[in-house]
Amino acid sequence: MAHMIWKGAISFGLVHVPVQLYPATKSEKVGFNLLDKRTIDPIGYRQINKRTGKEVTRENIVRGFEYEKDHYVVLTDEEIRAANPESTQTVDILAFVDAAEIPFLYLDTPYYLTPDRKGEKVYALLRDAMQATGKIGVANVVMHNKQHLAALIPVGPMLALNTLRWAAEVRPFDEFKVPEESPKKTGVTARELDMAKKLIADMSDSWDPSAYKDTFRDDILELVDRKVQAGKTEEVMDIETPREKRQSADILDLSDLLKRSLGRGGKSKSSARASANDDEAEAPAKPRAAAKKTTRRAAGTAARKSTSTTARKRRAA
Repeated sequence: MAHMIWKGAISFGLVHVPVQLYPATKSEKVGFNLLDKRTIDPIGYRQINKRTGKEVTRENIVRGFEYEKDHYVVLTDEEIRAANPESTQTVDILAFVDAAEIPFLYLDTPYYLTPDRKGEKVYALLRDAMQATGKIGVANVVMHNKQHLAALIPVGPMLALNTLRWAAEVRPFDEFKVPEESPKKTGVTARELDMAKKLIADMSDSWDPSAYKDTFRDDILELVDRKVQAGKTEEVMDIETPREKRQSADILDLSDLLKRSLGRGGKSKSSARASANDDEAEAPAKPRAAAKKTTRRAAGTAARKSTSTTARKRRAA
């Protein structure tokens, strides 16, 4: 079960949809730990001075921004926190656009949004209205003290939030040397283009993500399983990190303001937001909730322990 990492509200006009944010993906990549060959102990991370090769203690480590080659501006944690955007708990919709207008290049990390605290009706209202109009929302959201541009997308019964890359993060086409978009200049003939289009038509199919497999991962897991069954394992200490706990803020369900939002259609977004902030100011604030961090255990730890114990008993016998 996915763990909630953010709690807040979707804001469009004067309407707030209380929601909870969950990761929409999970890692299925093959990961390897670095181990000491002699003892099979995990190899930890050390802070090393790249010039002297000596280890640096935590109290002597500062953050620096390299403004020129080998020249830095040192920033304290307090200065960095002050420069970060103020943390909010709102997916603030700026505009609705056609889904096809946002290129895949801008898509970054997907999340799921679920209704929170009796917000099912207004959640369904927003989802169904977006599906009916074929629109997706472009929004601002702050997560982990960082501001993100994001797309709010209806996906089946869910509302998904996909963070977007900023325009400056996507390299422009003119940085690369590619053929021009002109058959005359590229030398592509009409016959060649027709054959290519026919080949694409022959290979066309409906999108089914389950039809594609990570064969490298499957082969590695099969190899690991064979080694476990053969008793060729070593026990590795599992290291856990403590979870951080914070409390949540009270986000008001303002679905009854939908009509007022429509009535303010001619007013500026800033004035509408200021009015909504005045309404929210009447409600007592509660501490906010931060994302709960979870630790991952390596798959098959129990099996490796059991097999390793059996192997040691055999050697002792």
